Amino acid sequence: MSYSEKEALKQLPAASSSPKFSGSGEFDHMEPIDYIYALFIDVPSIPDYWITARLNTAFKGHASIWYTEMKEIHGRRKWPWWKSQIIQKYRNGTWTWQKNMSFENDKYYVDKDLYEWCLRQSKRFGAIDPQMNIQMRSHKLLTQLQGELEHAVKCRCNQNCTLDDIANTLQDLRKRINMGNSPHIRAVVSKREILSGYSLKTNPKKEWQKLQRR
Repeated sequence: MSYSEKEALKQLPAASSSPKFSGSGEFDHMEPIDYIYALFIDVPSIPDYWITARLNTAFKGHASIWYTEMKEIHGRRKWPWWKSQIIQKYRNGTWTWQKNMSFENDKYYVDKDLYEWCLRQSKRFGAIDPQMNIQMRSHKLLTQLQGELEHAVKCRCNQNCTLDDIANTLQDLRKRINMGNSPHIRAVVSKREILSGYSLKTNPKKEWQKLQRR
């Protein structure tokens, strides 16, 4: 083991902190891929064997059976190969179609948790079209707003707005007109409220910020 490899290993988190993968969750097969990608950004000199060795404990359930069978057939392989096989197995056409349907059916209502909804829909963008740019993602997210919310947000965001801008704007609208705090939830924003020019001051939640930095 080289000196650089030893130094790299000192910076890595414990194996127990790595995400587990069963293949049954909506996005759980992407979690280990995203996790490893983030590790390579922080520690570019991670040895490949460190990654592949931890795959033995990363899989569980029927995904563990699949992994064991693949390992018996193909033997020792490097991480890029395993990444390709995971995507090929679990990120297929049926899965992508299901994510598209989930996106279309998950409209935003003011009684939903704002940041959970934004995070959920943002992950689905990656499933539908990983190459989708920020402007297109923002446009698609706006189509999922209900009532006059889409118009209200468009009036406050410019054409180059990001998902972060939309989340902040929705949060400000909720606070300003007190939506979601009564039995009769307001889904309509008056023209006076839309044109009031209320400035954006709040910041998104930490987890939303973390996702946007990737």
